[in-house]
Amino acid sequence: MQPFAIIRPKRVDQARELVVGKPELRVFRAGGVDLFDRMKEGIEDPELLVELRDALTAGVELTKDQPLVPVDTNPLPPAPRYVSAGALTTLAQLAAAALPGVDALHQAAGQAATPGIRNTATLGGNLLQRPRCWYFRNRELVCLKKGGDTCLAITGDSRYHAILGGGPSFIVHPSSLATALLALDAVASVFVGDEQASPQPVLPLHELFVGPEQDPTREHKLAPGDLLTRVWIPVLDDMRSAYQAVREKRSHDWPLVEAAARLRLDQGGSMRDVRVALGHVAPIPWNASQAAALLEGQTPSAKLFAQAADAALADAAALEGNAYKIPMAKGLLRQVLHRASGLALPE
Repeated sequence: MQPFAIIRPKRVDQARELVVGKPELRVFRAGGVDLFDRMKEGIEDPELLVELRDALTAGVELTKDQPLVPVDTNPLPPAPRYVSAGALTTLAQLAAAALPGVDALHQAAGQAATPGIRNTATLGGNLLQRPRCWYFRNRELVCLKKGGDTCLAITGDSRYHAILGGGPSFIVHPSSLATALLALDAVASVFVGDEQASPQPVLPLHELFVGPEQDPTREHKLAPGDLLTRVWIPVLDDMRSAYQAVREKRSHDWPLVEAAARLRLDQGGSMRDVRVALGHVAPIPWNASQAAALLEGQTPSAKLFAQAADAALADAAALEGNAYKIPMAKGLLRQVLHRASGLALPE
């Protein structure tokens, strides 16, 4: 690791100005968990870390309807309430926050990493962290994501790589919070350099991430200097949600696959406003819209949930080493749908 300086601006506009024009040499630091890993691994060598502790906020709260200004999208539907979390909110704070309807977020935050990391890692940093692919993280290898000609997982060890949305790169997005927040229909406030923008523009979370077919070198659409400042989760009446992951070991480990779902039950017992997401199966947090469409307006049943899981993985295509992820993701999604709906798992 090379020597570097740290500066701690007081405002987001000051932080942005320090990074714009030199994004490879000047980088933002939130919790610093992934950033310091990349520096130690030798895949990044910044000269200046822009500490965000004074410029951004932390904490989780339940708010009334918040006026939102969408970025490059249609107006967002209003919600009676929002769960709002600042970008510097730690995973431990998210796990401990007792707020209605967002169990998926509490569960994802509480299961991630180790207690020490959860007390340090932040919401913003978790969403925008870089892939954990061992080819990308090896300083001696030049894969497609680092400007090379091909994704080395195609002919290499692909056991942890993508089964959905892959190509030309087959990395999986590492954020567990993104999986939960995608299912919760979250939106993110983004500071883009306009000090007069109040309220800040927001971006639906499903539009934040960039797949490799658009740009294999990037994971999100924020420009250098843009800052994710806050996340908003619309809270619907009688909303319920669940998240679950499968790992190789119970101690700190990255998920093999993960799933999250949000829904509400109307007076007749039918599912409404269904959202389904999968994680660690694709280069972006995966919106399983086919499964959600199949479930919308239907009464929960084990048979229906099995059909939804099949629909969610209908387009899955395995590499040589990761075919196991397809049945694993189907089984996990069925469990999550049972938990979210309150329907007991079949024995």
